[in-house]
Amino acid sequence: MTVETRKKEKADGAWSADARWGDKNNPVPRYDIKLRYGTASKTDNSSNHPKASTQDNSSNSQQSIFGGNIQVGGNITVGNITQNNHSGIISQPVKRTILILASSPTYTARLRLDKEVREIDEGLRRAQQREKFSLQQRWAVRTNDLRRALLDFNPQIVYFCGHGSGDQGLVLENDAGNAQLVPTNALASLFKLFAKEGVECVVLNACYAEVQAQVISQHINYVVGMSDEISDDAALKFAVGFYDALGAGRSYEDAYEFGCNAIALEGIPEELTPVLKKRLISNV
Repeated sequence: MTVETRKKEKADGAWSADARWGDKNNPVPRYDIKLRYGTASKTDNSSNHPKASTQDNSSNSQQSIFGGNIQVGGNITVGNITQNNHSGIISQPVKRTILILASSPTYTARLRLDKEVREIDEGLRRAQQREKFSLQQRWAVRTNDLRRALLDFNPQIVYFCGHGSGDQGLVLENDAGNAQLVPTNALASLFKLFAKEGVECVVLNACYAEVQAQVISQHINYVVGMSDEISDDAALKFAVGFYDALGAGRSYEDAYEFGCNAIALEGIPEELTPVLKKRLISNV
C-alpha cells in the first residue's frame, strides 16, 4: 500500500507534496507499506521513519503510524478504513441509518411533523459527522409500511413522530388514512425481530409512549418514550437537541440529555417528559 504525504505552508493555503521520505538528497512524498497476514511493515527501515507492526497471537493492538490501531488477526485499521490482509480490499465505514416514521391520521390533532423532520434533516446536514449518517423517511405510516421500512433500510436508529395512546398502543394509519392502534406487545415483538439486525436506538416522540418504550427496551439497547402528553414545541426541541448531539458524535445517552436540555433552554416546563429506557443485560 502506498501512502502519499501532503502539507500546508499556511493554515488557509493549498495542499502540496510533502517530500520527506527515502534518500535525504532526493526525498519523495510517499512511502510504501507491505501488508501480510498478521504483520504490517514499512518498507523503509530508516530509524527516523514511523513503523507499524503486529505480532501474531498478541492480545494487544499497537498504535499505527496514522494514529489509528493495527488490529491483530490480519486487519489494519487506518483511521476509519480497515484493510483486510486476506483479500486486500479496503472498505469504507458504513453509514448509520436513521429511519424517520411519521404518522398523523385524519381526525387526530394535527402535528407539525414536517417542521420536526425538516429541523432534524437540517441539523444533520450541518453536523460535524454528517457523513456518518443516512436519513430515510416514511410518511403516513401504516402497519405494513412500518415492517417494510425496517426490512428495506435495516436502520440503526428508528425515530417515530406522531400520536400515542398509552396502554392502548401507538397510533398509525389504516388504508383510509384514519387512526389504527398498534398493540404494545405486537410492536415490541416486531422490534425483537430486528434487535440482532442492528437496531440500536428507538425514539418514540409521541404522547404517553413510555409504555411502549418500556416493553421495547427488553430487546433494544436504548429506547426513548414520553411519560405524559408532550407539546409540539417540546417535541420539536427534543428532536433538534437529540440529533444535534448525535451529529457531533455523542452517545445515545448524551443525545437524550441534550434533547431534554434543549426543552429546558426554551423555558418549556416539559424537560422531564422524555424518559430513557435501557435494556438490562444479564451476566448469567
